[in-house]
Amino acid sequence: MIGKLLHGTAVAALFATSSALAETTAITGATVWSGTSDSPLENAVVIMVDGEISALGDMTLAIPEDATLIEAGGKWITPGIFSPFSQTGLVEVNAEASTNDTVAAEAKYSVALDAADGFNPSATAIAVTRLEGVTRMAVVPSAGKTLFAGQGLIADTSGAANSVNEAQAFQYIVLGEGGAALSGGSRPAAWATLRAALDDARSFTRRYLGSSEGGALNRVDAEALVPAARGRQLMLVQVHRASDIRQLLTFMEEFSDLDIAIVGANEGWLVADELAAAGVPVIIDPFDNLPASFEQLGATSRNAERLIAAGVKTSFAHLGQNSHQARLALQSAGNAVAAGVDPADAIRAITSAPADLFGFDDLGRLEVGATADLVIWDGDPLEVTSAPEAVYINGEAQPMESRQTKLRDRYISLDETDLPLAYRK
Repeated sequence: MIGKLLHGTAVAALFATSSALAETTAITGATVWSGTSDSPLENAVVIMVDGEISALGDMTLAIPEDATLIEAGGKWITPGIFSPFSQTGLVEVNAEASTNDTVAAEAKYSVALDAADGFNPSATAIAVTRLEGVTRMAVVPSAGKTLFAGQGLIADTSGAANSVNEAQAFQYIVLGEGGAALSGGSRPAAWATLRAALDDARSFTRRYLGSSEGGALNRVDAEALVPAARGRQLMLVQVHRASDIRQLLTFMEEFSDLDIAIVGANEGWLVADELAAAGVPVIIDPFDNLPASFEQLGATSRNAERLIAAGVKTSFAHLGQNSHQARLALQSAGNAVAAGVDPADAIRAITSAPADLFGFDDLGRLEVGATADLVIWDGDPLEVTSAPEAVYINGEAQPMESRQTKLRDRYISLDETDLPLAYRK
């Protein structure tokens, strides 16, 4: 066996070398949050074989003789963080339109827009996101001139060319104040548009035999909406106000075969019991606790605690500046704990809960047979000062560097003995 002590920043290079050469890796003496348990497993052993978790247990667990051995020394291990809402990989520079593929305000199409067509696995924000422990993310387009933003994707943060795990994973729809503004100026107009669009999709192709236009959608968009309209594709619906959430629940009774999850839900706590009874999951930002608009007057830092206590399947995301700051889902989870959420629930909300929401029952958890996405931390992952010491995706150690760290390393020890005269003090 090869023994390695997990210590300090030098661990990244050791991990990258050892993992690349071995298909079996055993991490011993760790404090493991599985993403599904109510408490951590102390002094645990995690064994990864060919990209999967092959064993998880205490120190009596037999370790394969050919395994690369990493001694964790009590350090925390969690599943890789799953960010359920981001635009990472669609934007390089927010202020430069040529690098921003989140929205197409002048496009002829809306529902048919596929974010995977614009996703760049080499975007600099992806490495930054991975360095904070995020291994998977839902990448979401923005609405342009209709309430239909288009189709989002699930990707890993490896930066590999094949890092899109599922294209067209969901349809993103904006209701509430945003949907009203995009539908003519009122909520009734938005709901009428949504009903007409679903009717177009459900009657495709019959409705379009004599024309290329439907009641709300052109032929291309209607065809793209068919999977969601027939319950085969998840619909992420942005809505905040309690009355809008109730309207959505009523709508779901009318269209009972739809698969819907809510994004935002700042007033979700006011209808938590109704959400739980309907089995509708939510993606919230626990730190989004201010009345930023009229539809968010009931925003509170207790939203997460109350939703979880009611039994609502809750995932955490950072919903602001999510092209470059999706990694702050961890900080949002820590803030939720400070506001009363149990740490185990907070860990679930950034690991197994979003994985389940998007239909990936092998991600977001450390259990036998799960994909070996995991993070080794230098402290409590819900503490803002903690950071990953190693990140694994599909059992492979990832490089612990980004453009920022390379610039830091380049200039932190710059030789200043031979600078031009203008730089001399």
